[in-house]
Formats: sequence, structure tokens, C-alpha cells
Amino acid sequence: MTDLTLILLAAGDSNRFKLPLKKQWLRINEDPLWLYVTNRLKKSGFFTNIIITAHKQEIEFMKMLCDEKIVSGGSTRQESLTNALKEVTSKYVMVSDIARACVDIDLIKELIEYKESADVIVPALDVTDTVVYNNKTIDREDVKLIQTPQLSNTLKLKNALKSREHFTDESSAIVASGGSRCLIKGRDGAHKITYAHDLLALSCLKPPSSVTLIGNGFDVHEFEDDKAMYLCGVEIDSKFGFKAHSDGDVAIHALIDALLGAAGLGDIGMLFPDDDEAYRGIDSKKLLHVSIKKLQDFGFKISNVDITIVAQTPRLSSYKEIMRQTLADIINISKGRVNIKATTTEKLGFIGRKEGVGVYATASLYYFDWTKQ
Repeated sequence: MTDLTLILLAAGDSNRFKLPLKKQWLRINEDPLWLYVTNRLKKSGFFTNIIITAHKQEIEFMKMLCDEKIVSGGSTRQESLTNALKEVTSKYVMVSDIARACVDIDLIKELIEYKESADVIVPALDVTDTVVYNNKTIDREDVKLIQTPQLSNTLKLKNALKSREHFTDESSAIVASGGSRCLIKGRDGAHKITYAHDLLALSCLKPPSSVTLIGNGFDVHEFEDDKAMYLCGVEIDSKFGFKAHSDGDVAIHALIDALLGAAGLGDIGMLFPDDDEAYRGIDSKKLLHVSIKKLQDFGFKISNVDITIVAQTPRLSSYKEIMRQTLADIINISKGRVNIKATTTEKLGFIGRKEGVGVYATASLYYFDWTKQ
């Protein structure tokens, strides 16, 4: 095994992708793209270590799915790479983009075989079309399309990136700092996912699983006098509300937990810590909006939700329809897929003593099907 670390860049915002999710969270069967690529390259056995860069708000969720080292990315590819290189101690480093999802393992092997040939080894494609630059036709033999992954001498790459100049790939930085570059034949299969239609060019990607994902949530809050009461985003006519860090909408809190549970994304406390002053007194509908956006970014669609409110008081039957419509509008599903039930505990327990309210929630999700876009 070569003394070689693999860096996978997955911290981008997918601004050019134009689908309602981040491309690194496209589902390949059940795995997000970043995990699919990681596992695919890990199986090659070529790497002593693997480091993945991620958006800082996604790191904790990614750690739940793999054991690799995950570091915070930056606002640019170069910043993300620089952050990852701080963790690299091997003599060589190979850098690839998660968007290069179908890289041929033979290409990886060939890059390693040429590791002593230059400071950076680069796959490149010839240009077969006529090339015009500044309105002048130039010799296409002088033009190459540069791909990743690229294999670099780690020390050379670290030193090259100390420059304040911005580079779009490792080889450009190394050459600009006086280093050497060796080109090897690239692969058409190393096509990069930039736009949604690029997915059609990658035969290694399988459609997302059709599995249905179920999650449950439960929350309870005691009453607090002289505070507005909200349930399912609707203000309830009551002389008391709920004691809570936020507005106390116990139904929305249980629903968020159910949604996150179905997605395998932890719980409401991971997204909205109750010791964070930013959420003090916040409208829980805003928390639900943020949660829905997180699910969308991560490649999930919501199928239906079912909520049971357990309350001796107040009476809620007259609020059920507006609750359903309010949640349906936020979740962006039909009202027919939102069910609200209310029951009592027959005067038993703290709920029966009219000290608070408890809510059970269930939600079902499915994966966004990028093959049908």
C-alpha cells in the first residue's frame, strides 16, 4: 500500500445543480452520493487514510453515516482543500471531487504508478473539437481538459497553496509555484456532475431506493400562565401557554423529531439546542421551515404525517382543520396527507391533572428520485 491519503471534496453549495437538493446528497440506492463515492474508492485498498470536506452545518450528520475523518470546508474549493491538508501526514495525497462519482479504479492505479514522475500526476482528455480563443482558432493539440483525481507530493502541494492566488485545481497551483506536472490519459467515465443533466452521462449511478422511511417523535411541555399557546402553528384560545425555550409548540417539536427520525438525522436538539439564545421565544413554525429545508437538501421528500395531541385541556376539536392546513402549507404536501388527532388521558396523570400536554407524531419519507427529473 502506498503512503497515500485520499481527500474527497464535498463542501460545495451546488448552486449550478438546479435540483431541489444538494448534489452530494443525491441518493444512490440508499447512500448519499458523498458516501457512495467514499465507499467505492475505499474498497480499492489504495489509501492509508481518507479525509472528507463538508459544509460545517453538515459535519455532525455525515459523522453519523461513516467513520472517516470529516473536516469543515471553506467558501471555495481551495479553502476546503487547505483545511483538509492540515490533517495529512502521508508523503502523497490524492484529491478528488465527490462530483467525479464514477472514477475508474484503473485510473487510480495508474496515477499511483506514475507518482514519482512529477510533483503532481494529472488525468487529462484531448480536445476533439475546433478551439477558438479570443476570436482566434488555436491548435487543439495544445489544449487539454484537466480532470480529477490528481495525485500530488503532499509537501509540494501544501507549499503551493500558501500563495494568495486562486487555483481551480492542484496541478495549476503546483506548476505556478515551480513544480512539475505529468499528464496521463484521462477517462470519459470521470465525467463531473455540475448540472442535473450530467447525471445521464454516469452509468455507475443507480436510482434511489423506493423504501419508505418511518420516524416517531414525542414531546411534552407543562403549562405556563399568561403566555400564548400554540399547537401545530395555530394560536389556541387559552389563558396559559407552554413553558419552553421557544414558543413551546409541543406538536411541531414532536413532528420535527419524527421527521428527523425518519431521515436518520438525530433529533431536534441537534438542529436547535435549547441553550442557544438565538432560539429563545422563536416561532416553532420557523424551526419547522428550517427542518423541512434540511430534509430537502439531504434528498428526502415527505409522504405524510400523523399527530396525536394528548390534552385534558384545552378542547381542540374546532382547531383540527386549520392545524392540518397550516402544517400542509409548511410541509408542502396536500392536506389529505396531514392527520391530526386529539385525545385525553381520562383525567389520569399530569396531563389529566391539567398540568401540561403531550404529543406523539409519526412521519414517513421517501428519497427524491433524481432519475425522473
